[in-house]
Amino acid sequence: MLMENSSYSRYFNLTMFVNIGNYRYLTFVLCFLLYTVIISANLIIIVVISREKTLHEPMYIFILCLSINSLYGSAGFFIRFLRDLLSDTHLISRPACFTQIYVIYSYASYELTILGIMAYDRYVAVCQPLHYHNKITPKVVSKLIAFAWIYPGFSVSACVYLSSRLPLCGNKIPKVFCSNWPVVKLSCVTTVINNLVGMFVTVSTVFLPLGFVLYTYARIFHLCRNRSSEFKAKVIQSCLPHIITFVNYSITVFCDIALSRIDLEELNPFLAVILSLEFVVIPPILNPLVYGLKLPEIRKLMLKMLSCSKHDKQTKP
Repeated sequence: MLMENSSYSRYFNLTMFVNIGNYRYLTFVLCFLLYTVIISANLIIIVVISREKTLHEPMYIFILCLSINSLYGSAGFFIRFLRDLLSDTHLISRPACFTQIYVIYSYASYELTILGIMAYDRYVAVCQPLHYHNKITPKVVSKLIAFAWIYPGFSVSACVYLSSRLPLCGNKIPKVFCSNWPVVKLSCVTTVINNLVGMFVTVSTVFLPLGFVLYTYARIFHLCRNRSSEFKAKVIQSCLPHIITFVNYSITVFCDIALSRIDLEELNPFLAVILSLEFVVIPPILNPLVYGLKLPEIRKLMLKMLSCSKHDKQTKP
């Protein structure tokens, strides 16, 4: 009995892996290929923006931050997930579990904060173009990026710390990765403080950025109403990648929030796993594709780099 209690305090059991069964090897191959594509696509965006001085502009710097965050978040999920797919046991130690919670939740918060900053950049560029270079200076960009990393990092740390201090009466997490709310639900004591802090962090890192993005685009669309078709086309070309990224990420985040409040074991096992993976899989692969294909400046430079690389291979003796 003592050993059982000790295991409950030292390890968590990720129970959703049981539902994958014999499909785990096929799942491993597909997920490994997917992770490879995520790494490659985001690294291409990072290299293109870093090497090309003409892209050292605020909008592209923010896109660079999105790609770095995608690599950070996907590493926090895929490295452990791929290992667990090939394992017969799916126990994860408390330190490793809370580390994964921190990485995944900070990744989600960083993403939304960066998208909020990008919305502000587009708002100033469209609605106040004459003041753009005075308002979006390199110093302001640096401060915005610092805020986008520091505040979510500290706020998520507070949530994870409070969760790690809870005495738990179980160790089963009905997911394929560690998540904060399922851990909190295992608590043997009241979780009022955790709930209040969690609500504050969710509002400040999720709903406020979402609300701010909606506000900025409402202002942009209002300005476009009485403008020429050419002006509207330029605005759409400039803002469409951000809108696609924002809508995609909002849907995946709300799916994750909804799933955390229901019993996943009552759903179809494959559907439950797929839905729970949305926000850690879809944005990291969709973001570089959207920005790489939709923004002509990045697309041209990507094609140029690929053609140069191909030409160099052909000219080698």
